[in-house]
Amino acid sequence: MHTDLVAALDIGGTKIAGALVDGHGRILLRAQRPTPAKEDGGTVMRAVEDVIGELAVSPLWSRATALGIGSAGPVDASAGTVSPVNVPGWRGYPLVERASEAAGGLPVELIGDGVAITAAEHWQGAARGHDNALCMVVSTGVGGGLVLNGQLHAGPTGNAGHIGHISVDLDGDLCPCGSRGCVERIASGPNIARRALEEGWRPGPGGDASAAAVAEAARAGDPVAVASFERAAQALAAGIAATATLVEIDIAVIGGGVGKAGDVLFAPLRRALDDYATLSFVRRLTVAPALMGTDAGLVGAAAAALTRRPRTAGAHV
Repeated sequence: MHTDLVAALDIGGTKIAGALVDGHGRILLRAQRPTPAKEDGGTVMRAVEDVIGELAVSPLWSRATALGIGSAGPVDASAGTVSPVNVPGWRGYPLVERASEAAGGLPVELIGDGVAITAAEHWQGAARGHDNALCMVVSTGVGGGLVLNGQLHAGPTGNAGHIGHISVDLDGDLCPCGSRGCVERIASGPNIARRALEEGWRPGPGGDASAAAVAEAARAGDPVAVASFERAAQALAAGIAATATLVEIDIAVIGGGVGKAGDVLFAPLRRALDDYATLSFVRRLTVAPALMGTDAGLVGAAAAALTRRPRTAGAHV
C-alpha cells in the first residue's frame, strides 16, 4: 500500500511552487506564487505560507506526513536556515521552523535545489538504476548533487555536490563566490554568452544575446559560438572527471537551460571527458541529459521527505 503522501516546496528566485506528492512520485495537487524576491523576508515567507495554505485546504492534506523543501542556496539544513543569493531578504532565515509552523507542525526536510533535482533524477529520471551519480543543473548558475551507494548524499548542510564551485582554471577569472576559475564562471548560461560576445559573436536582428541564442548560432556553425560551448564543455568535463575520480560515480546527468542545448554541448563534453576521465575506473562514465523537466525540484523535495523519515514504505530513492 502506497498511502504515503508528502508536501513539497520548490523555492527559487522567480517562483515558489508547492505540491502534494504520493509515494510513486505523482503530483496530486499543485500551487504556485511568484517569489517577491526584492521584498523583505516576512513578505517572502507570506508567499510560502500562501502556497502551503492552498495545499492545506485539500482533503488530501490530512494524509501528508512531512514537508520536503528544495530551496535556492546557500541552505543550511543543520541549522534549518536559507540564504538564497537572489532573495536578499532571506539571510540565515529560519525557513524550516517557519514552514513547519505554517504546515501545522509537519516535520520538514530541507535540501538545496541542486540536491533536490538530483533526488528527482535518481528516483524517476535519467539516473534511475544508478547507485553512484552526479546530477548537475547548468543554467544561470551551476549546481549539483550526488547519489552515493544508492542514497542521496546531501551532506550535513544540504549542499554536497555543488560542482559549480570546483575550480577548473587555477589562474582563471574571479568568481563572485570569491574563488577563481570555477566551473560556473565558465559553463553557466550567462558566462557562455559573455564569452561569445567578448570573442566577437553578435546576436541576430532580435538582439537575443542569451546562451540559447549562442547555442542556435553554434548549431548553424558560427565558430565563435561553437568555441564558447566547447570551453563550457571542457570546464564541465574537468569538474565531472574530478568528481568521478574522487567518489566513483558512473553517470553524470545534466539538466537546466544549458543542458537543453543538445549536441552543441554534449558532443564536445563527451570528447573532453576522454581527455580528463583517464583512469581505468572512470573511463566507463556516461553523460546523459536530465529527463525530469520543470517538476524536478518538487519531485526531488518530495523524495527527500519520503526517504529521510524512518519506517517509510513505498519510496526508495
